[in-house]
Amino acid sequence: MRELPGSTTARDTGDAGVRDVAELYDELSKRLEQIVRIDVRAPDPVIEDACQFAWSRLVHHRDRVDRDSSLAWLARTAVHEALKLIRRDGRDLSLEAVLESSGDAILRLREPQPDELVIARERLAQISFLPERQQRFLWMHGLGHSYAEMARSTACTRRTVERQLLRAKHAVRGLEAE
Repeated sequence: MRELPGSTTARDTGDAGVRDVAELYDELSKRLEQIVRIDVRAPDPVIEDACQFAWSRLVHHRDRVDRDSSLAWLARTAVHEALKLIRRDGRDLSLEAVLESSGDAILRLREPQPDELVIARERLAQISFLPERQQRFLWMHGLGHSYAEMARSTACTRRTVERQLLRAKHAVRGLEAE
């Protein structure tokens, strides 16, 4: 906060600026929340998080924000943060939201046909003929690990992972052709 008439600066007393912010919080917190609720339609937790973010930014920038314009500064900061939180929540699709929107249909997996099961078992049998290292990389790849994750967990380079997977895939294709 800028220096107030008749008060000491934050440099003179280590926590004078923090006291000023605490006084402002007592005066303006409810009003700030009302302003943000009017400007942004969002759930209560989003509004509360945005307001708390604005107050934390005010503590950080207290030497640059004038006390008379602090409510406007807080409101602008909180509204901006609330909109950012809403956009982020819109991008992040939770598993619970997916389940609620689709019901149990997403949980019901299609049963494989008998011929598909035979082909899958043959491929699994072919993997057992590969060297152990190639088998390990194929399994990790099948479980969804990235090349970088596989390299880290096996203490080898990414290039080694790529080479071993390529060799394993060529070997499996060669066995299928026979």
